[in-house]
Amino acid sequence: MLSGIGIALFFNRRFGEALEKLLAALQEFPGYATPYRFIAACYAQMGRLDDARDMVQRLRKITPIVVHSASQYRNPEHRELFLSGLRLAAGGPM
Repeated sequence: MLSGIGIALFFNRRFGEALEKLLAALQEFPGYATPYRFIAACYAQMGRLDDARDMVQRLRKITPIVVHSASQYRNPEHRELFLSGLRLAAGGPM
């Protein structure tokens, strides 16, 4: 549930609040990759690139796939916000 709230806040560009929910979600389910992806994107959108890259490194310990698909996010602006954040966090184009 916290991941969903965090994602909704992220898409509303409320990055600080999103980060709080997503970090809590990560504590509950540390093996679930989605919060890592959104935390990395959130940090990147906030300009905290070192934190974003650290989160990508943590994600890669769980899965080699930083982004499996963003097609589930139908709103193109939301999808681009998420993907652009992940590209920044991963250090380049994906």
